[in-house]
Amino acid sequence: MEPHQLSRTQARRIAVQAQLLDAPLRDDLLDVVRHLTLVQVEPTAAVAPSADLVMWSRLGAAYHPGDLDAAHLRGSLVELRARLRPAPDIALYRAEMAAWPGVGEQLKWQTDQRDWVLANDDCRRDILQVLYDDGPLPSIALPDTTLVPWASSGWTNDRNVRTLLDLMVQRGEVARAGYDGRTPLWDLAERVYPDEPAVPLREANRIRAVRTLRALGIARSRTVRLKDELEQVGSVGEPAVIDGVRGTWRVDPAYLDRPFKGRTVLLSPLDRLVFDRKRMAEIFQFDYQLEMYKPASTRRWGYWALPILHGDRLVGKVDATTDRKAGELRINAIHEDVPFSKTLATKVRTQLRSLTDWLDVDLARLG
Repeated sequence: MEPHQLSRTQARRIAVQAQLLDAPLRDDLLDVVRHLTLVQVEPTAAVAPSADLVMWSRLGAAYHPGDLDAAHLRGSLVELRARLRPAPDIALYRAEMAAWPGVGEQLKWQTDQRDWVLANDDCRRDILQVLYDDGPLPSIALPDTTLVPWASSGWTNDRNVRTLLDLMVQRGEVARAGYDGRTPLWDLAERVYPDEPAVPLREANRIRAVRTLRALGIARSRTVRLKDELEQVGSVGEPAVIDGVRGTWRVDPAYLDRPFKGRTVLLSPLDRLVFDRKRMAEIFQFDYQLEMYKPASTRRWGYWALPILHGDRLVGKVDATTDRKAGELRINAIHEDVPFSKTLATKVRTQLRSLTDWLDVDLARLG
């Protein structure tokens, strides 16, 4: 079929609607997570944990910090690859787990991981036995009986148990079972995941692609990378081109010609609307990077600057920090990508006051 001809405005509105960031606010936590398909878990809490901010951006005061944790403990949500997902969705990953490290011709990194796990099969079995007897447990309580240490050029070098646990998650053997404070707890996957049969791999990949496009609205047909996870959009949806943007996109036709009503909202730096920085730059023409890993002297916007969405535009960033001890949300700077009108400035201030009410802290400074 001929590609849909979209303006950037249309593409932005599709993306905003798909991420449930248009008006009105939503009112059901599980419905939101089911639609988004995942919520990334990130321990950094300069303002609030990212997952909580993602939910607050869509639910407002109807979301209470801790609601995600409660849903996780109830088993309504499960954590897979540092992302909370609806528990029934695990069935869409079981065939992939069974086929680990992948189907077809293996890449070198896949065979390296496979061979390393095989070389340390006794340690893998020891971990499973300890979890069977005493789980859930933190990784520090699990035995390191590896014969071949894990070697990498990065932060995982010699972190044998943690690396093996991550690979055992991919194999469907263990799972995150909750947290003791900020410390992850691990258990046998069979005690964490719902007992539902695997969806065959080809069908599971198709369903995941359809749901990914439904959550994004519009995306490149090639792979979407979410940190250590690859999401395939492929040929689902319908082709589209965006004025002023190279290449062909895939669009979920459910969003075409849908009336749009925007709102002003502060986003987590890891919100999926902005997580794919290339897509963000192409559609929203927004200049942004997460700068918490940069030296303070080189930061332009701040350690954990919150993007500001206004209607279908990303218009600035709020550099803010929550000081729990002082009971304050400190506004270090408000960066305006476009000059704020009085109306926009008022809406941003209203959002900041809503954020402090939600966090149950005072607003330390508002220029």
